Amino acid sequence: MSDSVIPGKPDAPATFITELVADLAARGLTLAVAESLTGGLLTAEFVRPAGASAVVVGGVVAYDTALKASLLGVDQDLLDAHGPVHPEVARQMADRVRHVLAVDGRPADLGLSTTGVAGPDPQEGAAVGTVFIGIAVGRRTDAVELHLDGSRDQIRARVVGEAVAALAARI
Repeated sequence: MSDSVIPGKPDAPATFITELVADLAARGLTLAVAESLTGGLLTAEFVRPAGASAVVVGGVVAYDTALKASLLGVDQDLLDAHGPVHPEVARQMADRVRHVLAVDGRPADLGLSTTGVAGPDPQEGAAVGTVFIGIAVGRRTDAVELHLDGSRDQIRARVVGEAVAALAARI
């Protein structure tokens, strides 16, 4: 991950994620992650700091659209009507991964998801750089819409930073 992916923290993304994980641990909060276009990068970022095992219960890479429905429980009619690059898909991924990755019957407190198009080509009518981040905190689920420029790798790295920042802003 480059040093410029955490908005407002270009000089210290490693410190930012370490502080966020420590804060979540101190509050006793757990996190489950569902990823598509980031392909595991987001979960990897959260497990990098020491102490992450107290927070991160796991991550699911549902890269294929069919897995979003069969594994995560995203509504198939929604996927059929709008495709995987949609704010409600991101919200459902974030909410449902908490239950899919429940530990001893206890769902994760927080859910975070990514879905979108990193390129090089548009997907099902969505332009390259169109991304939705889902955040589930308690009963509230939100989606953040992004329109990013850059290479495939740059877009994926940027989404990781934006997802971390979006979660931090909501807790």
